[in-house]
Amino acid sequence: MHVGGPVPAAARPSSALRVENCAFFLDLDGTLVRFATRPDAVSVDAELRELLEKLRLRSGGALALVSGRSIAMLDSLFAPLRLPAAGLHGFERRNAAGVLSTHQPPDRRMLDEARRQLQQWVRTRPRLMLEDKGCALALHYRRVPKLESAVVDAVIAIAERVRGSGLAVQRGHMVVELTPSGVSKASAVAAFMQEAPFAGRRPLCAGDDLTDEPAFEWVNAAGGVSVAVNAARPTAARTQLNSVGEVRAWLRALLDGRGA
Repeated sequence: MHVGGPVPAAARPSSALRVENCAFFLDLDGTLVRFATRPDAVSVDAELRELLEKLRLRSGGALALVSGRSIAMLDSLFAPLRLPAAGLHGFERRNAAGVLSTHQPPDRRMLDEARRQLQQWVRTRPRLMLEDKGCALALHYRRVPKLESAVVDAVIAIAERVRGSGLAVQRGHMVVELTPSGVSKASAVAAFMQEAPFAGRRPLCAGDDLTDEPAFEWVNAAGGVSVAVNAARPTAARTQLNSVGEVRAWLRALLDGRGA
């Protein structure tokens, strides 16, 4: 991982990439769409649907969304487009054939207890938002960033109380989550790359958050292209784009054969 600051802005994705040779793994929030004050306020516009559909067709279907959101939520946002996807940071995955698989879920009783404790903690802090993803719980503090330390401490404390639950603390952009342990976006990318139509292609992964770092490292080791978006921290990504708008423009340029 790079140290001492973010990736230099000059380190941009190569212009020599060919869509036909790539396997695309794209994060959603902060990468393809801008953040909203609440995760349920995010929407996907027709232009993005059209862009991803063109990329999917040109790449022979080798395009997957790799997100902290659930696959059900991704489908709702992108309807009627239905793409291969990994949800909940790699816990669940739908391959190009439409087959859904999941990893070992957290202990249900302990997950319920963690949910109860988080709900109780948030009740007296109304500007926080607890997002229930089923097998994961995300505490968003975007509207009250000054509570970051308190949120982190609270989630860590609750994780300690449900030790052995199969849940792990995962930090993200203005969010701290309890997510199923033992999985990551890297494990999802690795699984996709063993299957058609992804196998044999050069992996390209774009993301903006700490949860994307394992995937960046995996893609780097595989000789692929890792793209950090708006990186304000040290990152394993070897190239950078500065905004959602730049990501979309770069993907359109790839389709046009113009590169970055």
